[in-house]
Order: sequence, then C-alpha cells, then structure tokens
Amino acid sequence: MNPTHLVPVVTGPAVRTGPVPVPVPAAVRFRAACPDCRGRFELAAGALRLAIGASSRTTFYTFTCPECAAPVRKPAGERIIELLTGGGVRTLRLHATP
Repeated sequence: MNPTHLVPVVTGPAVRTGPVPVPVPAAVRFRAACPDCRGRFELAAGALRLAIGASSRTTFYTFTCPECAAPVRKPAGERIIELLTGGGVRTLRLHATP
C-alpha cells in the first residue's frame, strides 16, 4: 500500500509580524494523493472523514478522489489524527461491542 502523506495548508492572507495565527478550520486544506490514479490534490476538511478505533487496524481516514472518484481509505497514525482533528475534520469514534 502506498502511503499518503497529509500536510495541512493554510490559505488566506499571510501575516508577517506578531503572534502566529491559529488556522480557521474552513481555511485548512490537506494535501493528499490517490493510490489508484496517482493524482495529487488538496482537500478541505469537509472532504475527509476520520474513524478512530480501538487499534491501529481500526483507525483510518477516508476521502473520495476528486479526479477519478475512487474511494480511498488509509491508516491514520497519531500524527495524522492530530493534524486532522486540529484541522476540523469530522471524527467518528468506533466502540467495541461486548
């Protein structure tokens, strides 16, 4: 499986002095790539979904490729979870049933 590296990209006016502004979730975009068509693009937080399960096998993020419409599901480690939740991506917590 080819890894997809997500990097937050903040759009809007650049601030050159003063404190670093906290990004507004609507302005955060994530760079992603499709393993099927190999397209590279930026996605808004609303285009991604994060599912956090009890293990690394059940923790993943999903999106639909805007170029080929393929559904993409990738594992999400701690850093990816931190970036996605901080960027306003909707999160679903999965619970194990007894």
